[in-house]
Amino acid sequence: MDRLFELQSEFWVAAVETLYMVALTLLIGGAAGLLLGIVLYMTRPGSLLSNAPVFTIVNVIINFFRPIPFIIFIAAVQPLSRLVIGTGIGNNALIFALSLAASFAIARIVEQNLLTVSPGVIEAARSMGAGPLRILRTVVLPEALGPLVLGYTFVLVALVDMTAVAGFIGGGGLGNFALVYGYRQFEPAVTWAAVLLIVVFVQIVQFVGNWLARKVLRR
Repeated sequence: MDRLFELQSEFWVAAVETLYMVALTLLIGGAAGLLLGIVLYMTRPGSLLSNAPVFTIVNVIINFFRPIPFIIFIAAVQPLSRLVIGTGIGNNALIFALSLAASFAIARIVEQNLLTVSPGVIEAARSMGAGPLRILRTVVLPEALGPLVLGYTFVLVALVDMTAVAGFIGGGGLGNFALVYGYRQFEPAVTWAAVLLIVVFVQIVQFVGNWLARKVLRR
């Protein structure tokens, strides 16, 4: 415990770094994933803007990258990270890799949740003369909003967990803090302090996500 007290400033810096990485990743990956998911939904056969070539290309890309374990994915995208942001290590490199991985996972979540919208509701909007984009904006997205909130909550929890590997590519955050000051220095109290704070973050995210989803579903 004495060692943890000595490291309290580094501990809280690591906590802020974790929140920063998760927030920026959710912003970038969440937006990209939403766009990809909408493209999948809109262009799939029989959908509002059916386009088999576009659907097939996007579907194959997502299916190719989504199953790759994240620790391997980080190594695989390091050359691309260096090309795009100028570095393959550190927090920015981790955010880049996280954003890519999250976008593919979110795209599938978005597509699946949009598919739960009743075809009858969509046909009713069509019969009233609404175009594909208007139906998406005023019918499909609002109807699927509750499940989408839960889907994004699931991804956000996963992102908190995934930042724990930051130490392996020279990044910061609680995972790196636990690795450097806890595991490598045989200080279990330091390791468990990081673990407990990560658990607290996850519980808060899950609680807020569930609350928002309930509010949306009751509207």
